[in-house]
Amino acid sequence: MSGNIELLNTTLAAARAEDRAALIAYLPAGFPTVDGGIEAVKAAVAGGADVIEVGLPHSDPVLDGPVIQTADDIALRGGVRIADVMRTVREAHEATGAPILIMTYWNPIDRYGVERFTAELAEAGGAGCILPDLPVQESALWREHAERNGLATVFVVAPSSKDERIATITDAGSGFVYAASLMGVTGTRASVGAQAQELVRRTRATTELPVCVGLGVSDAAQAAEVAGFADGVIVGTAFVKRMLDAPDEAAGLAGVRSLAAELAEGVRKR
Repeated sequence: MSGNIELLNTTLAAARAEDRAALIAYLPAGFPTVDGGIEAVKAAVAGGADVIEVGLPHSDPVLDGPVIQTADDIALRGGVRIADVMRTVREAHEATGAPILIMTYWNPIDRYGVERFTAELAEAGGAGCILPDLPVQESALWREHAERNGLATVFVVAPSSKDERIATITDAGSGFVYAASLMGVTGTRASVGAQAQELVRRTRATTELPVCVGLGVSDAAQAAEVAGFADGVIVGTAFVKRMLDAPDEAAGLAGVRSLAAELAEGVRKR
């Protein structure tokens, strides 16, 4: 069975055709429970998210700030496994029809087996993977199996990336390019910063792939700001915080849906 990279491509193209940025929501699998995580994805899409990143909880999430680390810890203590992550992708995609990627560090895939991981993700209806710590020069095996299974390979560029390095990264990637708006970990910020716009400009000079910005966006005003220069706006910490701060799961899901609606309105005010 082939994965859903084409669904991802058409979804991003449709947003561009509407003269707006796509809204990409990140939510960890297994948080607060496996079933609760699936419902959170459904809530985000119902609120207006175009694309979903399902986080594979990791014990050493080097790119993630304290909010997502807390959610990952809850998921891991709950016993979440890769099979649960695949189930999250499958059931959420079946329920929403949205393109769903897994965001994961490399070690879990390496231990699980690249061939097995890509085959199972494609079978689950996944659209691809975001791999923040996989060096491009060591990614040939992954990309071979991802392409064979119809999966996107999304790499991350940062403000510190040299132009030559950005070109190497974008040449190897597919689906879209994840532009980290700042140096540091995920989390909400008072300002996304001008360096994000400059990074998008530099990245677009190397590729026709959509360039989507993450790290720091937390409200509709910031989403509108980023949507003014990027093809997609990626939000994670703010969604997870709505779940963490809620008195119960139902309230958390309502918070996710309302935040998605606010952000969806924001990306349309570019």
